[in-house]
Amino acid sequence: MNATLPVVVVIAYVLLLTWVALRARAARDFKDFSIAGRTLPLALVFGSLAATYVGPVFSIGFVGKGFSSGFLFWGIGLAYAAQNILVGLFVAPRLRALEGCHTLGDAVGQKYDRTCQILAGVISVGVCAGLAAVMAKAGGDVLRNIFLLPHWSAVLIVVGITALYTTFGGLKASVVTDAFQFTAFAILLPAALIWILFFHPNPGNTTFTQEVANTTAAGFNSTSLVQIIGLLTAFLLGETLIPPYANRALASKTTAVSRNGFILAGLFSIAWFAVMIALGIAARTVIFGDPPEDYVLMILIESTIPKFGYTLLLVVLISIIMSSLDSLLNAGAVAFTQDIVKPFKKLSDNTALNIGRCATIIIAFVAAVGAVRIKSIVSGLLVCYTIWAPAILPALIIGLWVKRPKPLAGILSMGVGTIVAVVFEFVYPSAINVPAIIPALAAGLLAYALGHWMEKTKFGV
Repeated sequence: MNATLPVVVVIAYVLLLTWVALRARAARDFKDFSIAGRTLPLALVFGSLAATYVGPVFSIGFVGKGFSSGFLFWGIGLAYAAQNILVGLFVAPRLRALEGCHTLGDAVGQKYDRTCQILAGVISVGVCAGLAAVMAKAGGDVLRNIFLLPHWSAVLIVVGITALYTTFGGLKASVVTDAFQFTAFAILLPAALIWILFFHPNPGNTTFTQEVANTTAAGFNSTSLVQIIGLLTAFLLGETLIPPYANRALASKTTAVSRNGFILAGLFSIAWFAVMIALGIAARTVIFGDPPEDYVLMILIESTIPKFGYTLLLVVLISIIMSSLDSLLNAGAVAFTQDIVKPFKKLSDNTALNIGRCATIIIAFVAAVGAVRIKSIVSGLLVCYTIWAPAILPALIIGLWVKRPKPLAGILSMGVGTIVAVVFEFVYPSAINVPAIIPALAAGLLAYALGHWMEKTKFGV
């Protein structure tokens, strides 16, 4: 295949994406930069949420998991879909109803105190940088295959372009470009599956059905019950209201838009995961050997799709990655400004906007550096899940539902949940036979109960 066509098309797409971002206009104040003036309609909230979570993990990563374990990971992905629907029904409207919130840390600060807000901000920025590194790693993999560049330089190109339009446009530019990208990949990747199943000589419907049964059975046989429970827990709770999602809930035009956006995104994910897993299974009759999971989708489309379609799908992969990366860069920058800097110093709106833009660049740089150390997309995602859920969710969810939550409970829950997750994930990874997210969540909940009891006893409330 002529290597010039993919290069030209990808460059043209990047230029078009930049034009779309510029048409969205640069953010004029910090409210525009952080929550798009709280004016996002349902179509943009839904499209942006779907574009954000569909990132490389739920596309490239899930195709790889389909290749290795069949529809096992579709069942695990249903936990993620359920999480979105539950958040839409019970949590997102309550979050949107809070006045004056730009971030999840703002919400925590309103419910607890300033110390809790700062701690939530630190955790938010760290998790956004970690997830952004995962996205940057995936982007580097795709660009390296197109341009035959060293991985580090491919990472820098993806991160640099995304940071450019996110820095100046803020959340509105991120959301508008996400909706633009969502339209492309929501059409083209399912079309690729139809082409492979019905128009390519392999796998054919009969062979595909056999592979579904064999690969899924092998996936269940090679995964223990404890591992499945850990994965279900991680996908159910690990991305619950991470900063980009929380920002979209806060930026929604109304509480109804916030609720319906999450519900629709959850329903869409059920179909999306099925398509990605099916692509991975179809690849088993096309790809021989045992390629790394993160490269299965690239090898599959190069081997089966005509030249023009292959080129379009390369553009889709780039758009999938950038739509997740821009959301994470913006959310991390807003959390840094609102939750870490503002509690210590009163800022003018213009100063806050400039700090947010500088923070976007810094987080992008950290993500680029971290990207070269990540072994696989899914493993990197699960590490971030393991830290986020125990660190934030007990304090956040309980705080939204309890009238007078105790600040000490929030501090202890976030601190203990984070420490236990880090210890079992990095320091003593073999100390327990269950995924680290489970004991970390238990520790966070116990710490919350202890803090609530201690403060209630102390003040006699």
